[in-house]
Amino acid sequence: MPTAPRKSALSRRTVLGAGGVAALSVPLLGAGTTAAAEPVLASSDTVPDTGMHLITLGTAAGPAIRGPRHGIASAVVVDGQHYLVDFGLGMPRQAADSGLTGNTLRQGFVTHLHSDHISELAAYMLYNWDTPVQGVTSRVGIMGPGRARLPKDIRAVVTPPQTGMSDVIDHLLKANAYDVNIRTTDEARIPLNELFEGVDIDLPKQPKADPDRHPVPEMDPFTVYEDDRVRVQATLVDHLPVFPSFGFRFESEHGVIAFSGDTAENSNVARLSRDADILVHEVVNMDFYRDQDYTEEFLHHLESSHTTPEGIGRIAAEAGAKSVVVSHMAGVFSDADVAGIEEAYGGPYTLAADRQLFSV
Repeated sequence: MPTAPRKSALSRRTVLGAGGVAALSVPLLGAGTTAAAEPVLASSDTVPDTGMHLITLGTAAGPAIRGPRHGIASAVVVDGQHYLVDFGLGMPRQAADSGLTGNTLRQGFVTHLHSDHISELAAYMLYNWDTPVQGVTSRVGIMGPGRARLPKDIRAVVTPPQTGMSDVIDHLLKANAYDVNIRTTDEARIPLNELFEGVDIDLPKQPKADPDRHPVPEMDPFTVYEDDRVRVQATLVDHLPVFPSFGFRFESEHGVIAFSGDTAENSNVARLSRDADILVHEVVNMDFYRDQDYTEEFLHHLESSHTTPEGIGRIAAEAGAKSVVVSHMAGVFSDADVAGIEEAYGGPYTLAADRQLFSV
């Protein structure tokens, strides 16, 4: 999706800066605050060893290379261990530059199987492999959508048409079999297939979801992962025709960080982010796209599967979220483009920069 620069403007909550990262924004500010500051970028020196933190590794929407932002990816860090959400363009280097080495990775999560959310999965595994690179040395799950049939109007041009997270990891390992086989023996590495495992998220039996008749039923979040630091819950979100597509909620003793995933405005996201310390929400600025020479089909896709700033405000207000971080930006180039959040939401929000660090 286009990310060509536009003239930026100042508002009461966010000021864009330079510092080598496009569209830099200030940390979360209270309503009515006008103070400006450069964002804190995550690195091995700036991410604390204790507490709960969000790193917006990449903030761009869409499978396109336009503008300087990296593809969508985030990390949640809890007491020195981290969890990854999505693997967009440039994510492995962004994680490394943030000080996130594979030996502190607990689990990975994928919201849905659109290419801009999984395109760097293979690169991440291959570049975070075993002790020579401070990489993964014990089994890690990459959790995401399980197998589901394509919606009835979607034509299968590549087979198999039903692909889940476990299939994705299996196919990526097979595609890199030569490298994996050589390095396992030549460099005495742990076999890569013993380190990364694709884990399909099973949908609850009730309410019953169906890609055609009932793709996004109203539902409460359900638990998909738990360890000694976090509990992770998921819910179905409205990113049709993709099914299933998830949002995630991370709960720790320090607080709650929720991710909308790619979604139209949907009440499931409000349930998922109830009283969250940080709600990370995607956004689309339809005014930008309506001014361009795009097809009606493409404009319909954007309107029906993404959320406007006004929609973000309504969801954040309904959820009682304590703050909002805006990411996965489509047609958004300055804080002025998301000012509509304020129509319904009185809390602080930030237009995130790549690699920006937020603490709960």
